[in-house]
Amino acid sequence: MFDSVWEDIKREFRQGNVVTRLIIVNLAVFVAVRIAALVFWLLIGEGGVGRFIESVLHPWFCASYEWQHILLKPWTMFSYMFLHFDLWHIVWNMLFLYWFGRILREFAGNDRIFAIYVLGGLAGWLVYIISGQFLPGIGQYALGASAGVTAVALAAAALAPNYSMHLLFIGPVKLKYIALVLVLLDLILMPNSNTGGHLAHLGGAFMGWFFVYQLREKGNDLSIPFNNIIDKITGLWERRKDIFSRKKKPRVVYKNTTGKRAKGNAKSDLHIVPDQSEIDAILDKIKRNGYDSLTKEELEILARASKS
Repeated sequence: MFDSVWEDIKREFRQGNVVTRLIIVNLAVFVAVRIAALVFWLLIGEGGVGRFIESVLHPWFCASYEWQHILLKPWTMFSYMFLHFDLWHIVWNMLFLYWFGRILREFAGNDRIFAIYVLGGLAGWLVYIISGQFLPGIGQYALGASAGVTAVALAAAALAPNYSMHLLFIGPVKLKYIALVLVLLDLILMPNSNTGGHLAHLGGAFMGWFFVYQLREKGNDLSIPFNNIIDKITGLWERRKDIFSRKKKPRVVYKNTTGKRAKGNAKSDLHIVPDQSEIDAILDKIKRNGYDSLTKEELEILARASKS
């Protein structure tokens, strides 16, 4: 059963859109974090969960406005935006990501969503660490996808302000009013609690609006340099897998339709079947950049795969 579930998740991640992949990653990280907390509780007993949060989660994966933390653990500016510990925190973030991400994907396309999410998370991180230097009551650590999700929500509202969402018990409401309420709630609730979190939300909101402003008014698509960096990183990862892969030789298949032993030169009866990882990489490239982006070698690989 578990193998079947795992295969379903992998297939959904490989074939799904960016919103689906972001939700899967956030949920996977949440499950991993809660399992780790459970292990601490089983080993230590009472206080084990608190020990995990204080010794592992906060110092190694959460964002912090302290400069020593920023300099020694720079990866936390990214890890914090995929990190949740409380159940309702991730439930609401993923629901908002699904609702607004679906709309944003319809109007902005699939390739811009991840850029808006990460840039919104980075903008929220920047506002949080700057505020932590000057404002009292800022929490020492920050975690959650809220800044990135807020960026997605504001970008959707900026692109389609008159698009209506049907809210439970309320009915259809235009996106521009939903976005306005989200921003006002962060401003109103900021002095009461989670000041750093609300400031990070506002940073993400600004980035979502700024992304659409640059795209519409200036003609600058901020997702292009972002996606180019991601493509280079994934390209390096693919080359690393090729270098360290144990399957260095292609699999050779001999076909004999006569049922008799082949005599002489049998080159016409053999063809090279590409490795599945090569095919998956090419299919992902088609999904991102279209069929016309394939090189001659990649086209040949697809052709050989179709004949196998």
